[in-house]
Amino acid sequence: MSFVEGRLAPNSIYTVLHRECRNLFPDEMFADLFAEDGRRSVPPMIVAVVMVLQRLEGLSDREAVDRFAFDVRWKYAAGGLDFDHPGFVHTVLVDMRARLAASDRPDRIFERTVEVAARAGLIGRKRVLDSAPIYDAVATQDTITLIRSAIRGVLRASDRELRVALRAVISSGDAYTDLGKPVIDWTEQAEREALIDSRARDGFALLAVLDGRKVAEEVDQAARLLATVLGQDLQHGEDGVFRIARKVAKDRVISTVDAEARHGRKTVERSFDGYKGHIAEDPDSEIITATRVTAGNVGDAEPAAELLADLLSEQAEQAEQAEQAEQAEQAEQAEVYGDAAYGTGPMLAKLDRAQIEAMVKTQPSSAPGGRFTKDAFTVDLEAGRVICPNQIVKEIRWHRNGSGVAAFGSACAGCPLRERCTTAKDGRDINLSPHEAHLARGRANSADPGWLARYRATRPKVERKIAHLMRRRHGGRRARMRGTAKVDADFSLLAAAVNLARLAVLGVTSTSTGRWAATMA
Repeated sequence: MSFVEGRLAPNSIYTVLHRECRNLFPDEMFADLFAEDGRRSVPPMIVAVVMVLQRLEGLSDREAVDRFAFDVRWKYAAGGLDFDHPGFVHTVLVDMRARLAASDRPDRIFERTVEVAARAGLIGRKRVLDSAPIYDAVATQDTITLIRSAIRGVLRASDRELRVALRAVISSGDAYTDLGKPVIDWTEQAEREALIDSRARDGFALLAVLDGRKVAEEVDQAARLLATVLGQDLQHGEDGVFRIARKVAKDRVISTVDAEARHGRKTVERSFDGYKGHIAEDPDSEIITATRVTAGNVGDAEPAAELLADLLSEQAEQAEQAEQAEQAEQAEQAEVYGDAAYGTGPMLAKLDRAQIEAMVKTQPSSAPGGRFTKDAFTVDLEAGRVICPNQIVKEIRWHRNGSGVAAFGSACAGCPLRERCTTAKDGRDINLSPHEAHLARGRANSADPGWLARYRATRPKVERKIAHLMRRRHGGRRARMRGTAKVDADFSLLAAAVNLARLAVLGVTSTSTGRWAATMA
């Protein structure tokens, strides 16, 4: 491998892996995965290196092992192996993923990159949050395809005796053996409705047979999916006919092939099908500190606490230690940056309780027709009252859940500002969130020029990191796996690869005493 020296940049991921692979991925890191099987024919360190490079380059398992066999850079990255070092079959990668998934630490490769970055002093007390769509690996199915596919799944999961009983109640004449749609005149509404009704009746007939019957877990899961598909898209008319409902179910299953994928919306104009990949990043070192994958219809703020778990726990511990030492002013201020998707009341309240500065945008108040927004009213939470632009004062009526309302009612009838305020017959109501104080502060911050300057200097860094993660269509923007757990593990491994590439740029090296240092940070 001497001819490789000097041909690769010193800040190349191949170079840092060559130099540090044994320290990054020591054998003991994977010892629990092979406790029952003993030592593997392919060392876990080599497999870990191949998995990282595979994710960085967006390769399939077969392509990855082929690259390891014939690309000298991969052999170099795996500790400087000889070019004639034997390769291995792609099932080794499949086996490693399965063992990691079944272990107590399925994301240990990613966690190791974060650990090394922290020990090198590259992770501070700032975080930037963002998410990106991950398109599903399967096609979205329409209602008739969903129903037929779900019925086929129940039949396929059943044993021979149960399958006979199920087929006996199918009245449509559909064999449910082919993937294509039944042949009808799709321009005729009557034929379309008859098709939906007949297949829906088949589905409900199968569920009736299975109701109360003890079946295998696989059959039970298939039946639950069928029940979900039938319930989300259909309505039973007064004439007894099943038709497609003129609505979209809140948590609609979009594919029986990947039942955990969902319709998602990144912006008002931009929708997608699949999942969301969420990350937290240290904006100074640009190291990803946490990842999470959710269904596409999950809001960005929902997994934020998990992404900030390290910061939340560290901040609480640091504040407690500082308070005990009566030096609270010396506790380093943590900061969290995020766009308006994270500016929810519960999120802002959580950050405030943890004494973390919320550099999170909050949506401004709005009102239809350019009328007075809530911010035009003076809300005095301590006094429990709201003053309108016409200086009318109303008491806040509080609810058990902490929310409240100030109803101006009849006071609006003769108000000279009524046309600029409300068109409601019963007058203007000002509704208050249980987290109104945090939201009001967030809206004020989001309009402050100084606050905005700090936000704009830091927040965009995470968008560049998202671009690094999503730069390849296969395995980046589009999922390679099915199901939340598998997509989550794959996204975590991709983040590990991107982190290692960043650590290479920062010149991270291990020392003889077992420490880590960044020579170019």
